[in-house]
Amino acid sequence: MEMALVRDIVDQYPYVAMDTEFPGVVAKPIGTFKSSREYLYKALKMNVDMLKLIQLGLTFTDEKGSLARHNGELCVWQFNFKGFSLADDVYAQDSIELLKQSGIDFALHETRGIDVHRFGELLMTSGIVLNDDVRWITFHSNYDFGYLLKILTCQPLPNTEQEFFELLNIYFPNIFDIKYLMRYCDNLHGGLNKLAEMLDVQRIGPQHQAGSDSLLTSFTFIKLANKYFQGIDGASKHMGVLFGLGVDGAPESKCHDNGS
Repeated sequence: MEMALVRDIVDQYPYVAMDTEFPGVVAKPIGTFKSSREYLYKALKMNVDMLKLIQLGLTFTDEKGSLARHNGELCVWQFNFKGFSLADDVYAQDSIELLKQSGIDFALHETRGIDVHRFGELLMTSGIVLNDDVRWITFHSNYDFGYLLKILTCQPLPNTEQEFFELLNIYFPNIFDIKYLMRYCDNLHGGLNKLAEMLDVQRIGPQHQAGSDSLLTSFTFIKLANKYFQGIDGASKHMGVLFGLGVDGAPESKCHDNGS
């Protein structure tokens, strides 16, 4: 039902702001790596392969930032997934505490949550992936896209960063990462909440819930694009780069981590 609605609105509202919640970062690769970039990607792969997605938030707007409507109602989605167990799965304690404080009920997720594999099947036919007309709006989204690729492909992430970006560009051809855009804006710094405050964007809903965070991401992007890039078209030249990964990654240099 919800994905049918998504299919109905995506043509008119092709700007999709996305956020995920997941169990934090629990592992780091050990050994010698060709570069810092290789190390960072291996850490991403190791954690995404090991951990489970908890929430996904999606907010749809048009190019002016107007929120999607259906039968007069504003549309923002938060998908709560089952499968993650506090008793059986690994997680970062501080991340889970933040999610609990934000109101996430893990027991309720387990009894009433969505099966992530079934969701991946529905997402494939939703019209929002594999679509050159859709623009994805995100904030520091390496891990967000890692988890989405994992559920879309039903496979571990690719072994190399290059293969990751090849896959990413197939499923998500047009990506704005606000954290990367901030490199081109004077005096902007910090995380999403800090940036929203600096741009006078008001949050609706609780922090650290994916639906509310996706809505804040959407509003913040429009404000940023209009203030610093003369609109979305001006920001479009910076599409396709994820903050801290790929071409925005650390300079090529030898990297060694012994796990200490």
